[in-house]
Order: sequence, then C-alpha cells, then structure tokens
Amino acid sequence: MIATTLILMLVFLGLSIPVGAALGLLGLALDPLYSMLPLTMAIGEVAWSTSNEFLLVAIPLFIMLGEILLRSGLAERMYSAMSLWLSWLPGGLMHANIGACTVFSATSGSSVATAATVGTVAIPQIKKNGYNERLFLGSLAAGGTLGILLPPSINLVIYGVLTNTSVPKLYLAGIVPGLVLAGLFMLIIMIACVLRPSWGGNKLKASWKQRFTALVHLLPPLGIFLLVVGSIYAGIATPTEAAALGVVGALVLAAGMGRLNLIMLRDALEGTMKSSAMIMLIVIGAAFMNFVMSATGLTSALTSTITDLGVSPGWMLVVLVVFYLVLGCFMETLSMMITTIPIVAPIMIALGYDPIWLGIVIIILVEAALITPPVGLNLFVVQSLRSKGSLNDVMIGALPFVPTMLILIALLALFPGMALYLPTLFN
Repeated sequence: MIATTLILMLVFLGLSIPVGAALGLLGLALDPLYSMLPLTMAIGEVAWSTSNEFLLVAIPLFIMLGEILLRSGLAERMYSAMSLWLSWLPGGLMHANIGACTVFSATSGSSVATAATVGTVAIPQIKKNGYNERLFLGSLAAGGTLGILLPPSINLVIYGVLTNTSVPKLYLAGIVPGLVLAGLFMLIIMIACVLRPSWGGNKLKASWKQRFTALVHLLPPLGIFLLVVGSIYAGIATPTEAAALGVVGALVLAAGMGRLNLIMLRDALEGTMKSSAMIMLIVIGAAFMNFVMSATGLTSALTSTITDLGVSPGWMLVVLVVFYLVLGCFMETLSMMITTIPIVAPIMIALGYDPIWLGIVIIILVEAALITPPVGLNLFVVQSLRSKGSLNDVMIGALPFVPTMLILIALLALFPGMALYLPTLFN
C-alpha cells in the first residue's frame, strides 16, 4: 500500500498535474484499491469541514497584508535604512538583505512575498557596488525563508490547524529561532567575505545623523508587527482578527505614502485570490487524501510500524530531518506540510517531543526546502527578478545557507528553551 501510494504520487507530480489536484486524485485512486466502502461519497463533507475552519480565514488576510505592503513602497525605504546601519560589516549590503527580510517577515507572513519585495529593491545593487552575484542572490533567497518562521507566519497557522496547536504560542516560539537564524545567515556572509574580501563589494559610508534619521523608515513595519502580534497577546484579537487589523493598518500606510488607489487595490486583491485559491485547493486535496489513508488503515499502520521499531527519539529526529530534506527537493513546501504533518506529528509527539517545539523544527526544515533545488520556490522567485543569468547562480549562492538551518535545529535539540521559553510565559 505504501509503495503504491508513493508511485502514484510520483506519477501524478511527474505529469505536471497541479499539486492540489494530484493529492485529490491520489485519494480517488486509493479508494477503489484498498477500501471496502465508497469513500468518494465523503468528498463534499471533507471539503466543507476542512475549509470551514475559522482559523484558515487568516490565510487570505495575511496574503493580502503582504500584497498591500509589497505595492506600498515600504520596501525601498526599509532597505535604505538597513543599508545605512549594516553596510559597514564585511559583506555590506548582503547584511541589509538579511536585515530587511527579517523586518519584512514580521509583517508579511510569506517567504515568497519577502524574497520578492526585498529582492526587487536589492538586486540592482549587485553590479552597482561590485558584489559577488551568487552570494548576493543566495542571501536574498535565504533571507526570504524567514517569512514563514517569524510571526505572523501563514505556515505556522497551517501547522496549528493540522495539529490543533495554539497559533499564538507557535508565533511566540518562532521569534527567538527566527532571530538566531537571521544572525547565522549574517555570520555565513561575514565569514565568506572575510575569506574573500572582493565578494563584499564597495563599502557604503554614512554618518550617524543619516543612520538615526533613517530609523523613521523602520517604524511602519514595526507598527504593523505590533498591531498584528501585539493585539493577539494583549487578548484583543484572535489570529484571524489580528490579520484583519493588519490589513487595515497596511491600507492606512499605503494611503499615507500616496500609493493607495484603485489599480493598486485591484492588483493586491487579484494576487490574494490567486494565492488563496491555490492554498485552499492544496488543503482540500490533502485533507481528502489523508481521510482516505486513515480510513484504509495506512496512517495507523505506518505509525504503529515506526513506533514498534524501537528507534530512540534522537535517531527519530535525525530520520525526520533527512526525510524533509529529501522530500523538500521534489515537493512544494505547503503541500509537503499538509501531506506529511498528519502522519509525522503523532509519531514524534508519541516519542515525547513537544508539539510547539516540533512545529518550529518542521518549519525550519520547510525553510530549507525553499532554497534546495530543483523545486526551491525562493530560488525561482529571486531568479524571476533578474534580467539575465542562470538559475544555477541562485542555487549555488543559496547552498551555504542550508547548513545554518541544520545548525539551528541542533541548537534547538540541545536547548529546547530557545523555542519554548516565550510560550511558557503566556501559559
């Protein structure tokens, strides 16, 4: 049964069928093969119960928040402020790439939006200031991954829905690991540019007056972050309501910058509908496939088989890391989460792992999938922003940042409090 499932999945994906449709088709194919009852009769109920989850309303709202910020001109001002403060480090503006991605991640909740927004502003600086093109592009692709780890993250909402885990606690758990990962990215850049000074480009000079004056450009994203995340922990709003507040705040910012008009709103709504439709198709397709797998006994059999092997929790974590790294090379991140978490999470939690800690580890592994070829989504996003050049440049530039994610997982395994300390404060 497991072999048949894997083969069918590879065939459907190999035929370039959209992932959401491929997952649904897999459920339809497994039904007559392994079920005595017509499970297809439950498609309507599964689709309705899955999409009727109130927390999922936060997804299109967070997408719209990112779309509005993307078109509001916020990125240019934010990047200029970061460049004045961080360009003195070995690596220059590549540190501004990571810093700007970190700040924008705290408002958008999307890795693709983060990479696209900061990349649009940053890429012209490569030739202008003589940076190593591969490392510069890799810093943008890697920095963009922070969008799904730092709150407000869309992927953490998905994990919370799939595992019935508190989204506010997941948001708190992602803050420290997200900041540590940003620091590790900057450390990689510093080491590379100390060893190869020519990669670091031309140094930008700025006075302290210019730096402090530029801080005003960091206030809008900080305001959005406090509005969204602060309202959740103040008990004023649920994550879904906080997302709606964020959209209102983004509209106010866009109006203040003179960018709010009908054309901008039309483009933002169109982008929101496209992304939301894609995500919900994947959610519904995966929900039906998981329902079929559970009804036919595949999920329980797989879970009991793995737990009966007597593998220690430590080795099981190693297996989990390898599993997601390999799977991430061939599968889109959101569909990978929705397909695997209903199976993986119960096994890991049964071995004693905290579901909140586990969620952060899985998100970090999903981040790695965003920058590992051949299906790393952020690689294609950054490449699409270039006028010329090979995708191989982005792939090679992003590879040094993958080991930093594994280092972070090792640190989380040694010091679980990195992820769990802040959530315990709000028990």
